[in-house]
Amino acid sequence: MKLRGLLFGIAASLAAGASALAQQAPVKIGMITTLSGPGGYLGQDIRDAFKLAIEMEGGKLGGVPVELTVEDDGLKPGQGKQIAEKMLKTDGVKILTGIVFSNVAGATVPDIVDSGALYVSPNAAPSNFAGKECNENYFVVSWQNDSLHESAGQYATNLGYKKAFILAPNYQAGKDALTGFKRMFKGEIAGEVYTRLDQTDFAPEMAQIRAANPDVVFQFHPGGVGIAFLRQYQQAGLLGKIPMVLAAPSLDSTTLNAVGDAAVGLHVTSHWNTDFDNPANKAFVEAWTKAYNRVPTYYASQGYDTALAIASALKATGGKVDVPALRKAMRKADFASVRGAFKFGPNQHPVQDWFALEAQKGADGKPVLKTVGKVLSNHSDVYAKDCKL
Repeated sequence: MKLRGLLFGIAASLAAGASALAQQAPVKIGMITTLSGPGGYLGQDIRDAFKLAIEMEGGKLGGVPVELTVEDDGLKPGQGKQIAEKMLKTDGVKILTGIVFSNVAGATVPDIVDSGALYVSPNAAPSNFAGKECNENYFVVSWQNDSLHESAGQYATNLGYKKAFILAPNYQAGKDALTGFKRMFKGEIAGEVYTRLDQTDFAPEMAQIRAANPDVVFQFHPGGVGIAFLRQYQQAGLLGKIPMVLAAPSLDSTTLNAVGDAAVGLHVTSHWNTDFDNPANKAFVEAWTKAYNRVPTYYASQGYDTALAIASALKATGGKVDVPALRKAMRKADFASVRGAFKFGPNQHPVQDWFALEAQKGADGKPVLKTVGKVLSNHSDVYAKDCKL
């Protein structure tokens, strides 16, 4: 009788434990992103890809139920800061993600990581957070701002261009962009211009480019602003005369669709493309296309990888929101990235390959981005050496 009672007690305890696990409260994840304005589709793609990863796992990440709350920062740093404060103090969120633009990140991320919460970036990665001001609670899944533009500078050099005219918006990511390009480009800079982040009329810049007569133009204008720049570049008669080498944010699938055949022949560098031949990417592209009936952008790939990175950490902790344990698990980057080879460097930013893409006409006559080679291998960022974690 005693043995029977003991076995019954054990069975009851196990059943109670299983029931408690089944009823585990979802882990809260806060997403602050840009969903409105000219750059709204960037945040929408990050959000949609993150949600797709959750849906593909039946409402879970890493086997752990999650609850995703999404708020629009409107590309306003103050608004992003207020949303973060509410999520941290009122909602008790310990894992945050989603920020697209570096000016919003600059106002928001310090409060998040200083509060003891974990921030995992799917896009913005300003230089000042990558070196001496790095933080153990801050991870970047996309790239460090400079590094994607370094790949464009290297590619422009590889293509033999000797004289470049460079442009970017006058904010942190724009400054990082031109710094990164110049770091790897071995030729002369014929002109360097900073535009407004909300600028839509680039007639003065077109005149400056024409007067400088460079071999190549490099410009960083993400989202709707980039579409406006490319259209006006074409209207000014420059597209067929002065080639462009761009980093991924300046020519994604949405930009390509908007510009059309005029983009054919443009050179792009990226860490990811839809045609990457690995199982994780094939599964992602198939699921995305089925769910949303559109071509995924780089931002979508980064949002999806960010979800997978968080999933790997939650799996390792069994769903326990213990930030030190989550940090330890995150550093292992134990997930299959859609871009292939991926690991975190000493500053918790990616070490990854960069590829050459070209806008070409597809089999259906519509322009597509085709991967045509590799530009950099196992590339980190210059600030990692200054980060002491």
